Amino acid sequence: MAKKKVNKIYNLNAAKELYNEYLERGQEIKDFEQPIDTIKIEDLSRSNILDRIYKLTDNIIQQIYNTGRPSIELPSRSSSNIIWDEENDLLLLGKQIMEKQFHSLTSVADITRLMRVLEVVTELLNEDLHATKREVFYTDVNLFSEQKNSDKSIEDVSTMLYTSRNSTHIVAAPRGSCVGRLRIRDRTDIIDLEGQGSGGWTISPFLDQIEILESDAEFILVIEKNAAMMRLAEDRFWRKYPCILLTAQGVGNVATRMFLKRLNKELNLPTFTLVDSDPYGHYIHSVYLRGSKRLSYESPFLATPNIKLLGVLTRDLDKYQIPKAARIRMNKQDEKRTKDLLKEDFVKKNKAWETDLQLAIKLREKAEIQAFASHGFKFLTDEYLPEKLTTGDWI
Repeated sequence: MAKKKVNKIYNLNAAKELYNEYLERGQEIKDFEQPIDTIKIEDLSRSNILDRIYKLTDNIIQQIYNTGRPSIELPSRSSSNIIWDEENDLLLLGKQIMEKQFHSLTSVADITRLMRVLEVVTELLNEDLHATKREVFYTDVNLFSEQKNSDKSIEDVSTMLYTSRNSTHIVAAPRGSCVGRLRIRDRTDIIDLEGQGSGGWTISPFLDQIEILESDAEFILVIEKNAAMMRLAEDRFWRKYPCILLTAQGVGNVATRMFLKRLNKELNLPTFTLVDSDPYGHYIHSVYLRGSKRLSYESPFLATPNIKLLGVLTRDLDKYQIPKAARIRMNKQDEKRTKDLLKEDFVKKNKAWETDLQLAIKLREKAEIQAFASHGFKFLTDEYLPEKLTTGDWI
């Protein structure tokens, strides 16, 4: 990819310090060691997963012959078994084990759904196909009844096989998009993400078929709102400031988070989030940062522990003189979410983050990214983001 004339947004010293910080943190991630009190989840090949499935089914058959009362053991995904690994700054799954029994009337539906999903996974792996979670639901609507039941069984199967969901060839429907200074290969197709128009490239859930080729970007920016993404895309922000832009249009889905993780690791670039100044925005940042509790077993494959919260910070509301009319009063649910975040150990360890959330409680105010439009449509791209990145004003 040819170098282009661009605006430099970092001063030399800040850029060097930031790059070194990320290099050191990247090395820690590369040398990630599984804590002894957590389970190890592996990203496996088709043949390895099929081997695990065959061993599992052989064991069930043997139990039927021996006792007539077969059961399956798998790691518990309850909140009590989710551990914050402070050293690696990740949410991981502990070693508590739960048992699913075939002979219990209360669990007969649950275990039947699990075995049906296991059958689907085996078919997909043998045929080297992928299926969305919605498609899995429609393989047996009467059995699953609701998609939440099939989704739960999909996650159970992944933990039962001690592998990532992506390895089972069951994927979420595409939702995220990416645009900017990046070229990739999708099987035999070379895709230049600068030439994908304002809508960008839809992040493929088939990430095992995607190869990152090259990039001359200097940073990655993950954006919560599609409306903000559209503003930066229309402005061709990556041409003025060499970057890669991503959005999942809300909480990061598996494909977007996994793709971001790969970009961050392979390109070794500073990575930032731009979210609404509210507790939900802070939560979205935390999911990109250290993973979600629901998918804690996959955190090593999804989380980006060196990502920084660029904005919109609570302190930015006064600093950038966001009018009171453009701010929103926090309701009781907002206050509860903020206080819940303040109770998290990973927030308590980050004093700047804790201080910003405490300020939100004090002011009882929140604001969307679009609030900067009160200063003009180009304020976000021409003033706010360049200044924030130049001064290093992030958490």
